[in-house]
Amino acid sequence: MIMNNIIKRVALVAATITIAGAALAQQQSTSTLTRGGARRDRDKQEKNVPKVSDRLQAHYDDAGKSITDADRQWMRVIYREIDLDKDKNAALYFPEDKIDDQENLFRIIMRLVANNQIPVYEYLDGREIFTDQYRVKVRDLLDRFHIIYSDAKGSTERNPRFNIEESDVPTTEVLSYFVIERWEFDTRHNRMKTVVEAICPVLHRSGDFGGEAVKYPMFWVKYSDIRPWLAQQTIFTNDDNNLPTCTYDDFFTLTKYQGDIYKTRNLRNKSMMQMYPDPDDLKRAQDSIQTRLDKFEDKLWVPDREDVIAAREKREGKEVAAKTDDENASEAVSAENDDEKTAKRPTKRSTKRSAKKKEPKSVKSAKPKKSSSSAVRSVRRRK
Repeated sequence: MIMNNIIKRVALVAATITIAGAALAQQQSTSTLTRGGARRDRDKQEKNVPKVSDRLQAHYDDAGKSITDADRQWMRVIYREIDLDKDKNAALYFPEDKIDDQENLFRIIMRLVANNQIPVYEYLDGREIFTDQYRVKVRDLLDRFHIIYSDAKGSTERNPRFNIEESDVPTTEVLSYFVIERWEFDTRHNRMKTVVEAICPVLHRSGDFGGEAVKYPMFWVKYSDIRPWLAQQTIFTNDDNNLPTCTYDDFFTLTKYQGDIYKTRNLRNKSMMQMYPDPDDLKRAQDSIQTRLDKFEDKLWVPDREDVIAAREKREGKEVAAKTDDENASEAVSAENDDEKTAKRPTKRSTKRSAKKKEPKSVKSAKPKKSSSSAVRSVRRRK
């Protein structure tokens, strides 16, 4: 009897251990599947993010270093403000949210900044210094502009990384960009080209009580640092063709954007607004600078024989046209004078006639009848 009770207890303990082991194994397998699924989702998400190798990064970093100042005949630095409300610049703003593999420019920049993949530099009013001394700490940057974030896994003090939800990225508030252009004439290739040096996102935020939005420049990022990722993101820039036919790199390299000049590098380090307070003067100065930039390359070359002949024919044609216009104008003036003279003559005659008609006729005095003094008397009455 005692032996049977012992056997039953041993069997019960064994069954309990078996059930507990099975439950633990199932829990471990479930945890393994959960971790495996999360890892696969994370790997899939990271797979969609464009990868940049060290070789590709070095290629873009060294792209402009082969040309030195000795190869540059002439250079001018231009500051532009790119307004995203303009149709030509809409490709930098849309899509607002990430759709499939498409994301706008600011989302790309913020993702690289949060992952500590590119350095960003302080926006200094009137100065741009891209050194480690003026490099911005990402945590301070996110706190300054009230962007919600959390520390990413593997983040350290020396290599901080942050997670920012897609809904917390202020893409709808970045409505313009500041761009630094370098217009230079390269004597090695004998051509004029435009190089984008840096980009600055600008937040447009209104106060608690509304009113006009205030512009907050966030930071400067060197274009060469983000160019490898921009070269992999395709966009479409034409409403008639919805296929993504170019990249962000093409968009900036080919200067497909449109922006107003707000500053040029000068000795006094003044903006265009400070130099030309009047809006009309400011607009004329901006147009003058743009015209000189567009026509600078044409003035560097000596025209060939065909160009000289075409220019001479064009000049002679203008002279002939001007001479013809002068002759026609002189003929028109002479004809007009003749018409005036002709119109004046009948006016004088009619005036004389009307004057004559208006003069009252002189009343003729009635002639008295002559008295017949030598009247012949009737023969009958003679006596």
